[in-house]
Amino acid sequence: MLKDEIAACCKALKLSRNLVENCDKIEAQSHEEYLLKLLRLELEHRDASRKDRLLKNAGFYTIKTFADYIFDEIKLPQGLTPQDLKDCKFLEEKKNLILYGNVGTGKTHLATAIGVEACKKGFNVKFFRTAALVNRLVEARKGGELSGLLKQLSKPDLLICDEWGYVPLDREGAQLLFQVISDCYERRSVVITTNLEFSRWASIFYDEQMTAAMIDRLIHHSYLLIFDGQSYRMRQSLMRQLS
Repeated sequence: MLKDEIAACCKALKLSRNLVENCDKIEAQSHEEYLLKLLRLELEHRDASRKDRLLKNAGFYTIKTFADYIFDEIKLPQGLTPQDLKDCKFLEEKKNLILYGNVGTGKTHLATAIGVEACKKGFNVKFFRTAALVNRLVEARKGGELSGLLKQLSKPDLLICDEWGYVPLDREGAQLLFQVISDCYERRSVVITTNLEFSRWASIFYDEQMTAAMIDRLIHHSYLLIFDGQSYRMRQSLMRQLS
């Protein structure tokens, strides 16, 4: 009976049922110590639940981590270390990461692992394949819901645009993507994975002036990571053939 009444009070106070489950597990020397320990457990539960929601809502296609990730074939710029990436130091500085290199060299894996770590640290993250993001923007404009979508995209601390440049964009899509990147400038961080050097970006956006402005906003506060190894998928395929 008492637990039912406690549960009802928790519901009225918008506290989780976790508090009810912990109430008879705590040992304390005083009422004050008991209450403090109970509240600490509730705070830990809320923090863990929030991070789980951030991870679930980020939109990762698959969950990738830094476990066994090899940095041997990645050229990191001066002032940036693998530990900095794991610590999401660039996020605190509101800097961007541009992951450039051949297909299959681990760019998406690293971008996802960084995003997962950011979620674990309490940052709001959104992951998109670039073409899918542009399609959503175009559809939102057609449906009169663009302002709402742009407002949603302004909330994440980190926006990850995977496969940047893999699919050519029409003028409308390019303009909408430019609007999103411009809104991120010096406000939140962006991570881009691409296999196109900057000189070829005009072939995606068709407008050289807009392309130059896009590049300017992205590289002003950014780190360029170069992936110059062989495709992991190709390497594994060759290994299977040899074995």
